[in-house]
Amino acid sequence: MEKREYTIDAAGKRLGVVATEAATYLMGKDQPDFAKNVVAPVTVTIENASQLDLSEKKQGEIYQRYSGYPGGRHTETFAHLAERLGYAEPVKRTVKGMLPSNKLRAVMMKNLIINE
Repeated sequence: MEKREYTIDAAGKRLGVVATEAATYLMGKDQPDFAKNVVAPVTVTIENASQLDLSEKKQGEIYQRYSGYPGGRHTETFAHLAERLGYAEPVKRTVKGMLPSNKLRAVMMKNLIINE
């Protein structure tokens, strides 16, 4: 199986559309030889992540993580997360949420490259 490369231009597109397209390519669901238990030999590059078309509602969306300890829930908005870590981080988290929650998720995420 040869390695395929996909480039997605995010300029002027919605976050969900870009993330869905990237997740589909990473899983290999666009190919006839798709198998759930095999990581597709692809590399997905998302260009112009900082030029996404974001609504005001999406800017205020809350991203959270939990450490497992009492009082360990940390929340921040999309705008604050993008300001703190760059636009690549919210895009990466969105794509990660669209991938299956199994042992192959981390391997698939290594094949994702996001450029601002």
